[in-house]
Amino acid sequence: MAVSDRSHSGAPNPDSLSRAPLDLPRRFDEVIENLHVVRLPMVTRFRGITEREVALFSGPAGWAEFSPFVEYGTEEASRWLRASLEFSGLIPQSTALAEAVPPTVSVRGSSPAVAEAGTSGETVDVNGTLPACPPDQVESILSRYDRVGTVKAKVAEHGTDSLSEDLERLREFRRLYPDTTLRLDANAGYTPTEALEACEAFAEFDLQYFEQPVPAVEQLAELRDELALRGLPIIIAADESIRKAEDPLRVAELGAAEVIIVKVQPLGGIGAALEVIRASGLPAVVSSALESSVGLAAGAELAARLPHTDRSRDILGERVACGLGTGRLFTADIVAEDEALTPVDGAVPVTRIVPDPDRLQQLAVDPGRFEWWADRFQDCWSALRD
Repeated sequence: MAVSDRSHSGAPNPDSLSRAPLDLPRRFDEVIENLHVVRLPMVTRFRGITEREVALFSGPAGWAEFSPFVEYGTEEASRWLRASLEFSGLIPQSTALAEAVPPTVSVRGSSPAVAEAGTSGETVDVNGTLPACPPDQVESILSRYDRVGTVKAKVAEHGTDSLSEDLERLREFRRLYPDTTLRLDANAGYTPTEALEACEAFAEFDLQYFEQPVPAVEQLAELRDELALRGLPIIIAADESIRKAEDPLRVAELGAAEVIIVKVQPLGGIGAALEVIRASGLPAVVSSALESSVGLAAGAELAARLPHTDRSRDILGERVACGLGTGRLFTADIVAEDEALTPVDGAVPVTRIVPDPDRLQQLAVDPGRFEWWADRFQDCWSALRD
């Protein structure tokens, strides 16, 4: 049974969608009895980790994932929980989501369908992800993505200290894949001065866009101005500035980016993300937060609802390649390989994922880690009630 949302429809600030109190019972286990926490091993180090822990549970609409990174505090992590509760059907859909035309969704997994299933075969395009790795690993990592037409490469792992390594890796990428669309993501790893140096170096690679080269919104705006003065045709995309800033629309107001990167869990749900996209008026790309197939399914549903404008087509093409192919970064997932949300011919299906019970058991964390996640889940649950 879904619990109620005390928020008011038509709120002027999209960020309010991930802040309005929820009418929840005191404890989460009064509603959720099947919480699982699993550890997914990774192909290579990514974002400083080699394993990813995620919590999974089901509701009236199906399975959902709660997986804020371990260093995130309760306030930030509670937005991830709100997104998961919405996707599972345990709280009502936001107005934006309820009014959106839904894609036809199928169901994959080893259990009976728990959501309405369709057979439309709807898919969304995805990009491959190239982590900071030695050049001799580029081909083996990208071969896991099955002929994607767009790749996002991570750079600035150690700021400009990594620049020579980044250039070596990207030149190897271009040698192997001369016609593949390339995006870069610095994860706010540069200072403004370093970002300019990096942009001048990266201009040779014909980028679709450069994601979050500097941390602050104001710095992004200043960087765009300086790039224009220097005649460097590099399009800036905002990621961390969208999912963490108090007002995600500030990016649009300051002209700090031409593209925004949106993620379902950090923004508080599909509905909240749709509000941010519509209110900003900027082309959007949906990206994952390094999730299992269950979490990626929520991203695919958002990607299928992306608005298409002349500007988005100019920058991103007719079919936006979203960052939802990260399932290839895991050596194991919570479903069999042929049921996982991983790219086939550069796309993933819009589908709901039902975890394999055997995999939930095989990949389960030890009891101490489960208790840590259960306590965290309860802390975020309580924060959503306030």
